[in-house]
This record gives sequence, C-alpha cells and structure tokens, in this order.
Amino acid sequence: MSVAISIETELVTRARSADTTVRDAAFAELVRTLSPTLLGLCLHVTGSRADAEDAVQETLCAMAKALDRFRGDCTLKTWAYRIALRASVRVKAKANRSPFELSELAAHDLSEAAEQREEAQRTLAAMTRLSAEQRAVLALFTEGLTHPEVAEILGVPVGTVWSRLHLARKRLRTELGPVVD
Repeated sequence: MSVAISIETELVTRARSADTTVRDAAFAELVRTLSPTLLGLCLHVTGSRADAEDAVQETLCAMAKALDRFRGDCTLKTWAYRIALRASVRVKAKANRSPFELSELAAHDLSEAAEQREEAQRTLAAMTRLSAEQRAVLALFTEGLTHPEVAEILGVPVGTVWSRLHLARKRLRTELGPVVD
C-alpha cells in the first residue's frame, strides 16, 4: 500500500469518526487539500469562477453527506472528481449561459498582453464548440490525470478517453491551427 493511499485511508477513517471534533478536523483537511484541484476542474468545465465555486460547494456538501458510503474502490480524489464533474454540469445547466465565456478563467490565466487575451478568447470560443465529453476529458488532463484515471472518473473505457481526447485536439487544431497539443 502506498503512503498516499494509507494517508488517505486514515483521513477517511477520521472523517467518519463518531467524535465530532476529530470528524470536523478531518473533513476540514479534506476540504483544504481537495478544494484547489476541484476548483480548477470545475472552472474548466463551467467557464465561470462563480459557477465553479458553486459546483465546488455542491461537491463538498455531497461528499460530506456520502462519505460514510465511500467504499474505497477508487481513490478519494477520483471519487471527488466524479462528484465535481456532475456538479459542474448541473451548475452550468442552471446558469443557462455559454460555457467558457471570457471571464475569470481567462483573466486568471492571461498576462496583460492584448495578443494573449485575443488568443485566449479564440481558444475559449473554440472550446465552447466541443462536446461536453470532450471538454471534460480536456479539463481532467489539465489537472494532470492519466488516461486510466480519467477513464475511472468518467466511467468509460480507456479507449474512449483516448478517442475523446484525440477528437477534441483535432477539432481545436482545425479551428486554431497547429499550435494546439
């Protein structure tokens, strides 16, 4: 058993404790460690910082309610990402606005140069034309996950992940030129 898995197991055990002080401290640690990566994922899926924060909040609430049912069939991070993807899709649907508007995501990732802002606008606009499945795959890869991890999170075969990633890159390359990879 790897060190990371044993730490995760110990943290989940503490988060399930009958002692509210221990349980609250463990869940606070889970929130502190998972929130930044969950926010990044949700931001890529929703395209809006406000929507991403709502999705993270929804994710953490769902995790708190369901932690006692977490079986450990996958890593805690994988489980959290699954919940966050579903929450992001729900929040984005409720917001009923175009995903990947030039918003906080672009402002956060761009320098002050006008050329970079224009390129980012083109990229974000091109991403709106990808399917939700392709955007999800790209968002998970942006978070540094491997093909098998993405497949586990999305509940699809690894080959499907490869296919969606290939199609997303191909479509972006067609719209943006050969610089996308």
